[in-house]
Amino acid sequence: MKIGRGITSSGAVVPFAAVADDDFRTYDPVTRLTGEQLSVVRLLPPVLPGKIVAVGLNYRDHASEMGLEIPKEPILFLKPSTSVIGPQEAIVYPSQSSRVDYEAELGVVIGRTCKDVDARDAKDYILGYTCLNDVTARDLQAKDGQWTRAKSFDTFAPIGPWIATDIEDPHTLSIQARLNGETKQSSNTSNLIFTVYELIDFISHIMTLREGDIIATGTPSGIGPMSLGDEIAIEIEGIGVLVNRVTK
Repeated sequence: MKIGRGITSSGAVVPFAAVADDDFRTYDPVTRLTGEQLSVVRLLPPVLPGKIVAVGLNYRDHASEMGLEIPKEPILFLKPSTSVIGPQEAIVYPSQSSRVDYEAELGVVIGRTCKDVDARDAKDYILGYTCLNDVTARDLQAKDGQWTRAKSFDTFAPIGPWIATDIEDPHTLSIQARLNGETKQSSNTSNLIFTVYELIDFISHIMTLREGDIIATGTPSGIGPMSLGDEIAIEIEGIGVLVNRVTK
């Protein structure tokens, strides 16, 4: 099942997923949208996370690409909720940067509050999975020596097109990034260094994860820059395709 949020041509927000006080785990989206509504709906971000906990260097092929050792523990950073945009929304190229990169990532959407969760129980706290583009001002990342500014600009966290709730194994999914139709990243989540469940264990022993929060699980090899006017598409098996364009 895929759940999300949309807006009609009249400007009405139509939830075909749990938002606000709805229960993520028991919601039936089919009852909320007619076929006619689906034909005119524009997709919004499928969830509005309180925080995005992102993981750096979590693909073996990406660590090799960067010439870095495999980390012994997950490397974490945060992206603010204000960086979130939905499908077809514009990634805004900030004036402070001269290189803005795409990063295709599997996003894990938390379904209920969890703290100090064991990896063996982590699946019980997952609502589903979505595509995420961890847009990065690469030059600022190198300049600052830490990642907050480079990762946090408004529009730097496209997510969508919806949340897939029926993925049984998140560690066998193909993941791609296509820039203007050309494949730039092509890997599989089997190359993750730390699994989804291990990440929930590690992160929840540091901070409480709440309903709607997202874990961005890292990007594979093939990262690269985007230019004004470019179209970037992130596709993950079993989820769908997230498409955005780059503008001023």
